[in-house]
Amino acid sequence: MEEFNRVLGGGVVPGSLVLIGGDPGIGKSTLLLQVSTQLASLGTVLYVSGEESAQQIKLRAERLGDINNEFYLFAETNMQRIRAEIEKIQPDFLIVDSIQTVMSPDITSVQGSVSQVREVTGELLQLAKTNNMATFIVGHVTKEGTLAGPRMLEHMVDTVLYFEGERQHTFRILRAVKNRFGSTNEIGIFEMQSSGLVEVLNPSQVFLEERLDGATGSAIVVTMEGTRPILAEVQALVTPTVFGNAKRTTTGLDFNRASLIMAVLEKRAGLLLQNQDAYLKSAGGVKLDEPAIDLAVAVAIASSYKDKPTNPQDCFIGEIGLTGEIRRVNRIEQRINEAAKLGFTKIYAPKNSLTGLKLPKAIEVIGVVTLGEVLKKVFG
Repeated sequence: MEEFNRVLGGGVVPGSLVLIGGDPGIGKSTLLLQVSTQLASLGTVLYVSGEESAQQIKLRAERLGDINNEFYLFAETNMQRIRAEIEKIQPDFLIVDSIQTVMSPDITSVQGSVSQVREVTGELLQLAKTNNMATFIVGHVTKEGTLAGPRMLEHMVDTVLYFEGERQHTFRILRAVKNRFGSTNEIGIFEMQSSGLVEVLNPSQVFLEERLDGATGSAIVVTMEGTRPILAEVQALVTPTVFGNAKRTTTGLDFNRASLIMAVLEKRAGLLLQNQDAYLKSAGGVKLDEPAIDLAVAVAIASSYKDKPTNPQDCFIGEIGLTGEIRRVNRIEQRINEAAKLGFTKIYAPKNSLTGLKLPKAIEVIGVVTLGEVLKKVFG
C-alpha cells in the first residue's frame, strides 16, 4: 500500500506507536484491517477490537481479501487481558480499535475518560517499545475535529494520522499531523469501494476530470502536498451583493487569505469587489493552504468578475504580496514537470523562481512579476 507507506514516512517502523483519528464511519477500521491483512504476510498480527465482535470483523476481513494464518482477532476491552494475550502471542504488529473503548481495571473512572485513555496509552507505549512491536491505535474525533481524550495523547505517540473526507464523496485523505519518522506534509488519497479502500495513484487527474471547458471563475494550481505535486482546481463565483454588506465564503481555502487577495485585486488591479459577494472553493474536497495558490485564487476571482474564461490548458503558481508582486515559491521544477506530464501547455510562475532551471520543452513557462501583468496576459 504505497499511499499508506508514503504518509508513514516510508513504511511501518518496528516499535512505533501510531494514532489514527477520524470521524465515525469514515473507514478507519477498514483501512487498518486492510493494512493488517498485508502485514500478516510479514509477521504475526494481533487485532484487538473493543467495538465489534470477532465474527463481524471476520466477515469484513473476508470481503477485503485473503487472510494469512498469522492474523489473530481478540474482542476485548480489559487492558489486563489484552496485555496477557500480547505476552502469550508475542505479535510483531498490534492494532487496537479503539483506544476509547479499552479500560484499565486499576483506574476507577469510566471507559473513555481522560485518565483511562492516558493510562491505557501509557501501557501500550511501554509494550510497543519493550517488545519492538509496531502498534496502531484508533482514536475517535470530537465535533470540533480534534481527537477525543487528553491532548497529551498526541504527545505520547510517535505518529498522528488523520483520516478525513466527506461521507457524500468516495474519496478519503490520510494526512500526517505529527511524524517522528517522516514529513508531516504528506497525504495519501484513497477511494472507498465495495471491496474496501483503493489507492488513488494519480490524484491530479481525479481532481480535474469534471472540469468544464469555457467555464468562468476557474483556475488550475499546482500545489505541493509533502513531496508530491498535485494539480487542483480553484473555483470562484463573484456576484453583485443584494444587501449592504458583501458576503465572503470559502470551502477548502483559508478565509483570511482569500480576503487579502481580494483586497490586493481591488487596490492593485482596479477590480471593484467591495460591492460583490464572493464564493470560493477548492474542487474535489482537497484543502489548499500553501502560499503558492494565491495566483490561481486571484485569477479565478478575476475570471468570474470579468465573466471571461481562462484557457483550460493554463495553470498558475505564485504567492501574492500586498504590493501586487508575485513572489517565489519552493519546488518550482517539480510543479512545472507535473503540469507538463498532465498535458498543460502554459504555466504562469514567479520570474525570480525560474533562474537556472532546466525547463521541459512540452510546456511554455511564463515568468511574471506583478499581478496586473498576469491579468493582462490572461484576459487581455
